[in-house]
Amino acid sequence: MIAHLAGTLHEKQLQRLIVDVGGVGYDVLVPLSTMYAIGEPGSRVALRIHTHVREDALQLYGFATALEQALFERLISVSGIGPKLALSVLSGIEPAELTRAIRSADLARLTRIPGVGKKTAERLVVELKDRLPGGDVVETAPLKPGDDVRDDLLSALTNLGYQRASVEKTVDKVLASAEDRSFEPLLRATLKLLMAR
Repeated sequence: MIAHLAGTLHEKQLQRLIVDVGGVGYDVLVPLSTMYAIGEPGSRVALRIHTHVREDALQLYGFATALEQALFERLISVSGIGPKLALSVLSGIEPAELTRAIRSADLARLTRIPGVGKKTAERLVVELKDRLPGGDVVETAPLKPGDDVRDDLLSALTNLGYQRASVEKTVDKVLASAEDRSFEPLLRATLKLLMAR
């Protein structure tokens, strides 16, 4: 089973990447959040991988963060939710918001996700309410001095192939001016600045 891929991004399409690892191109399906976090073709990438095996196919699903992968794996454990719908769910809502919606049984928010009807939303709440990963880790909280968000951003950028020392100033600049204190918007803003250099 493939659990991790690190290589060069060969091709980038909507929710689909081709990652070149030693001359072999791996076709990887990803949620939108991961797609936005990844650089452009030619850049180095590192992805967490869920290998899904069926009788007629072997498909790789890639994630930029451990939380995204854990949520995907919980979602596909729910009756009636396959990998395609799980990917659609993760593309339609931020991980922290998904976790909050399930824990608070917010059916109205869950049914706004493309492909999720009332019955599916109810199943998500019933089957996942007490099985979600991360606990407080996924809650969005204001940054405080010494907050872990800075470390998470630096870790994610390092996993994407950036040198930690070369991106610390950019991360600090984004954190100083950011109004939205959740991880993914901060990562997107940092990547945008890094690509503009």
